[in-house]
Amino acid sequence: MNPRTDVRALGAAGIDALRRGDARAALDLFERVVAAGSADASTFVGIAFARRALSDAGAAMAALDRALALEPRNLQALIVKADFFAAAGNARAASAYYRGAVNAARGQESLPPDLRREVQRAEAAVARYAAEFEAYLDRSLAARGLADGEASRRFRQSLELLYGRKEIFLQRPRYYYFPELPLVQFFDRTAFEWMDGLERSVPAIRAEAREILRDKSAFAPYVEAEPTRPGNDQLGMLDNPDWSAFYLWKRGELVPENAGRCPATMRALERVPLARMHNRSPSVLFSLLRPGAHIPPHNGMVNTRLICHLPLIVPPGCLFRVGNDTREWVEGRAWAFDDTIEHEAWNRSAEPRVILIFEVWRPELSAEERRLVNAMFESIDAHTGEKPAWEI
Repeated sequence: MNPRTDVRALGAAGIDALRRGDARAALDLFERVVAAGSADASTFVGIAFARRALSDAGAAMAALDRALALEPRNLQALIVKADFFAAAGNARAASAYYRGAVNAARGQESLPPDLRREVQRAEAAVARYAAEFEAYLDRSLAARGLADGEASRRFRQSLELLYGRKEIFLQRPRYYYFPELPLVQFFDRTAFEWMDGLERSVPAIRAEAREILRDKSAFAPYVEAEPTRPGNDQLGMLDNPDWSAFYLWKRGELVPENAGRCPATMRALERVPLARMHNRSPSVLFSLLRPGAHIPPHNGMVNTRLICHLPLIVPPGCLFRVGNDTREWVEGRAWAFDDTIEHEAWNRSAEPRVILIFEVWRPELSAEERRLVNAMFESIDAHTGEKPAWEI
């Protein structure tokens, strides 16, 4: 029997001894593998199991440390070490190691059944420790007079992130990024004093939208092919009528024949400080999302603007997500959001959903910064000599 085969045989015999409950024999066999200089992470995990069975917790932990030094994502070593911390009453360390095992197991579809069960046990432990921690922190904050209803919206969101209930989404514009702008998903409407006035015009705007909706040829797919750009299916939305648009302004230019059909809407927008950039903004449109349609997750072009929605025709079951915040549109209630943060939409009803969409400058940008951004894009257009492929 050659040395390599002998080492494998020793390891297999050690595992058999553990299964028989003979920890002393198992320990001897695994230590012979170590002495031969051929120990891997599984050898030290075997030693840890044997030491644990022999009630030698210190030596078992030392063996686990050696296993993790060789293989930091070894599932058995992570879980067994978590078990030791749990037995010692160290919930924080136990939770960290159980979570490490759960994270290491992600994407591993072919785990043996017994190891898969251990990972599931680690998942349950992670959930239990998280629930205990959340309950403790909620009680502690309440005792300090910080009841949930009294906490700020941003603080409540920070707790959701701390608890792992929500994910952090960043600005990821597809074209241009302006640095040092706050990361805000939905903006506080108090920053837009014109919103109340616009909402008072909803009945007249809705009536015009309904009239346009009766014209089956009025709406065109929101994402259309650009003859001067490579094909981009936009996650299945290219030339898809499920998400369609009727433009009053498009890429900085008025669409006279459409605007003429919507005089009340055009009058209401006169009080809105639309973002204006040559060849790009404003764009103003009625957005139609047909029954059952889903707009897949995507990111907008630039973070120097905000997209505004004015819901006009919204049946139940119409949802909109920006980052980690999912909301239902409410007819007549406008909002502004950063579309460079991943967002998506659903119409889970049997009726069409129609909203008015337009864009405004981000309020944090100074007049000089807006001028500079505009000048930059005008220079880009002068260099290319053609109108840009652009989206609201």
